Amino acid sequence: MLLIRCPYCATERPEIEFRHGGQAHVARPADPSAVDDAAWSEYLFFRDNPKGVAAERWRHVHGCGRFFNCLRDTVSDRILATYPAGAPRPTLGAEGAR
Repeated sequence: MLLIRCPYCATERPEIEFRHGGQAHVARPADPSAVDDAAWSEYLFFRDNPKGVAAERWRHVHGCGRFFNCLRDTVSDRILATYPAGAPRPTLGAEGAR
């Protein structure tokens, strides 16, 4: 089981309190009505699936209810960092960040 630190509650809680929300830092088109079908389909359905560090959105459903971002290593399933939604992606050092 993962222990995930909510950046808003500042506590580490079991993953059953959270829900995965997909890839983080996906920019919505500024004017959706001006985007063609292929670009809109790309925005809606295509996400990165890296082997290694992935930026993900999570929601603390059984806590504060807020969305936040998380850097997780998809190989080891280790949480490297959590940070508020809207904040820039942190740069990881040799040992990762919290």
